[in-house]
Amino acid sequence: MNPAKTDARRRHDPEVRGFASDNYAGVHPEVLAALALANGGHQVSYGEDEYTDHLQRIVRSHFGASAEAFPVFNGTGANVVALQAVTDRWGAVICAESAHINVDEGGAPERMGGLKLHTVPTPDGKLTPELIDRQAFGWEDEHRAMPQVVSITQSTELGTLYTPEEIRAICEHAHAHGMRVHLDGSRIANAAASLDVPMRTFTNAVGVDILSLGGTKNGAMFGEAVVVLDQGAVRRMKHIRKMSMQLASKMRFVSVQLEALLAKDLWLRNARHANEMAQRLAEGVRAVHGVEICYPVQANGVFAKLPHAVSERLQKRFRFYFWDESAGVVRWMCSYDTTEDDVDAFVAALKEEMARH
Repeated sequence: MNPAKTDARRRHDPEVRGFASDNYAGVHPEVLAALALANGGHQVSYGEDEYTDHLQRIVRSHFGASAEAFPVFNGTGANVVALQAVTDRWGAVICAESAHINVDEGGAPERMGGLKLHTVPTPDGKLTPELIDRQAFGWEDEHRAMPQVVSITQSTELGTLYTPEEIRAICEHAHAHGMRVHLDGSRIANAAASLDVPMRTFTNAVGVDILSLGGTKNGAMFGEAVVVLDQGAVRRMKHIRKMSMQLASKMRFVSVQLEALLAKDLWLRNARHANEMAQRLAEGVRAVHGVEICYPVQANGVFAKLPHAVSERLQKRFRFYFWDESAGVVRWMCSYDTTEDDVDAFVAALKEEMARH
C-alpha cells in the first residue's frame, strides 16, 4: 500500500491540553523512540523476548533482588491479576471506599477476579490500621468473605500520599492478621517524586507483598506491570495473567516502554514535572476568591470546590471532570507535558469565570 494514499492524518490540535486526566497526554518521545527500536525482525512472543528479560533486571534494581515483573495491558488488568494472585476463591480485599478498584473499574475485581471488596470510608483516601480493623474480622465465619488482602493506593485517588512509615504500619498490622498487602501504583512515580525517595522505600522495604506498577499515566502508550515483591505470597502468576486476558503476545512492546521509563530517570523527570505543575496550579487557585482546595496537593492532582455554573463554563474552555458533582468538587490533573503557560492560562480563565459569577 502506498502510504501517500492512506487516510492517516492528524485529527486533533496537538497544542490543546486540558486538566481532565494524565491519561490524556500523548506518549513521551523517548518512549516512542524505544518502541521504534524494539520494532522490526522477530522476537519470541508471550514474554520470552529480550526486552521482557531485560526489564526484570531493571525492576530488580528498583524493588530488590526477589522482585519479578509481569507486564500487562492496563491498570485494571494489573489490579485484577495482582489481587487474584493473593486471594483464595473465598477471599476478600479491604480497601478505601474511594479506591480505584472500588469506584473506577466497573466491578472488575469482583466480577472478573471473583473476590469481594470490603470498603472503608476515609477522610483523605488513606487507610490506617484502625480503619482496616473496621473490616478485619470474621476469618472463621463461613457467612462472610474472608479478609485476606489490604489494598492501598500510592498516590491515592484524592492526590494524597502515604509516608513510608504509614505503609510500614499498615503492612505490619495486615501481616499480623495473616493478610497480604497490595499497592496500586498507577501513580507510584508521582509519589516517589513528591516524597523524594526511591520507590523501594515505601514498597518492598516496608513490607508490601505485590504492587501494580503504572506506566501509562507517566508517559507510556499503554502497559503496566504486576510486580511480585514476596514470592511466597503468590501462586501461579503466569496462569492467572493468562486466564485474566492480560498476556500480551507481542509483549516486547509493553516491556520496552517500561524499560524506557525505568532504566534511567525518565520516570522521575516526568513525575516531578507533573507534580510541579500541580503545585503551580494550586498556588494560582488559592489566590482566587471563592475557590476552595479540598485536599493537600501532594502529587499531580488538585481537587477544588467552586460554584457549579462556573465549572460548567470553564469546562467549555478546558477539559476536566467533576469529582463529586453534587458537592461541586472537581479534579484537575497535570501531566508530564503540562506547561507553565497551560497552568497560567487555566488560572486566568478560572479568575475570569469566577468574576462573572
